Amino acid sequence: MRVVDYKKQVLEYAQKAYKQCLMAGTSGNLSVRTQAGHIVITPSGMDYLSMTADDIMVIDLEGRIIEGPHQPSSEWPLHAEIYQRMPEVNGIVHTHSPYATAFAVLNEPIPLVLIEMVTFLRGDVPVAPVATQGASEVGLGVVKAMKGRTACLMQNHGAVTVGENLPQAFVRTEYLEDAAKIYHFAKAIGTPTHVPAEMVQEMLNR
Repeated sequence: MRVVDYKKQVLEYAQKAYKQCLMAGTSGNLSVRTQAGHIVITPSGMDYLSMTADDIMVIDLEGRIIEGPHQPSSEWPLHAEIYQRMPEVNGIVHTHSPYATAFAVLNEPIPLVLIEMVTFLRGDVPVAPVATQGASEVGLGVVKAMKGRTACLMQNHGAVTVGENLPQAFVRTEYLEDAAKIYHFAKAIGTPTHVPAEMVQEMLNR
């Protein structure tokens, strides 16, 4: 893909996330890793609906601006840490989606209550420890929490999903929020049951 195509893709999914109420105001950030190893990421503090592809930033793993007229998202260290430590990842979505973030505020993992969570999230959703926004510790905590998973919550902050590409990471964001919502409603009604361990292993073996 050309850099301009990466920028268009980041813009498309950023606006899609905003319209689906997975992010509010200028919160959240999305990125892709290019074949050259650069990060194409949403800019800092910009309205998503007025954003254009020209506003999307290109940086290196040290945060140095390669291309673009703005500052990159203040959470670029989160993305850089994930890309450096998870070579299979080429797309990242960080949102403040309401249901998932509610569990992040409670510092409560989302257990494996849906079969789809095995397919899309690789299991339950752990919580990474609270860390100062924009600090590299945020990314380090996320990478550790997400071991063997494709999603995690960030204590008192939000949620992160990863994928081999941005479309895959975004679909996982949608499933994470859906799982959080269903778990919330199930807890309000009664005691949720978990997917049996033997079924989980069978699905993973497939």
